[in-house]
Amino acid sequence: MTATRAKVCGLTSADDVAAAVDAGADALGFIVDVPVDTPREVSAERAADLAAAVPPFVSTVLVTMTDPAEIPALHARVDTDAVQVYGDPDVETLEALAADLDAALVKTVDAANPDVARDYDGVADALLVDSTDAAGAGGTGRTHDWDATASLAAGLDAPVVLAGGLTPENVAEAVRTVDPYAVDVASGVESAGGVKDHDAVRAFVRNAARAGEEVSA
Repeated sequence: MTATRAKVCGLTSADDVAAAVDAGADALGFIVDVPVDTPREVSAERAADLAAAVPPFVSTVLVTMTDPAEIPALHARVDTDAVQVYGDPDVETLEALAADLDAALVKTVDAANPDVARDYDGVADALLVDSTDAAGAGGTGRTHDWDATASLAAGLDAPVVLAGGLTPENVAEAVRTVDPYAVDVASGVESAGGVKDHDAVRAFVRNAARAGEEVSA
């Protein structure tokens, strides 16, 4: 049986990083250089310090909305295992970015625009399906049509990461419906903006893993 992987995103403190690791999270996300107002954004220097403290076998992810041309240099400063990008660059731009990065590339796509996911399939190492806002940012706290995402995922070669409005209470249902490679949470496990509720983080990771085991049994 294979447990669904869990990414905890928008980490801003060493205590929250340690709590996510202790909870069994598979990946930790650090938000840097985004044009939207979010309490989860940290500086590149802060992200680098937090990522450096993550133990082996837990993946680190730089999450950014900056110009694709600037991402390789930003990644070199933060030094994570993967880079998660927002926006809608053309396929050629994304291919060039993938070639320039010494890291896995995760492309975020809006659940409302499944054709975009198909365009990026085969270029990105994984596709994160999210509920984005008018600026193309995630962290909206809104769910989307999981049945539609399940149909989309079934036709993609790239692993699918499910995001958008996930919480400890609904993640099991989401996993059973979509059967994603991984799930991603930020605001759904917070006690305040940018501050994680450690009990909620533990519950989220546990519930996602158990549901994943049920699906794969």
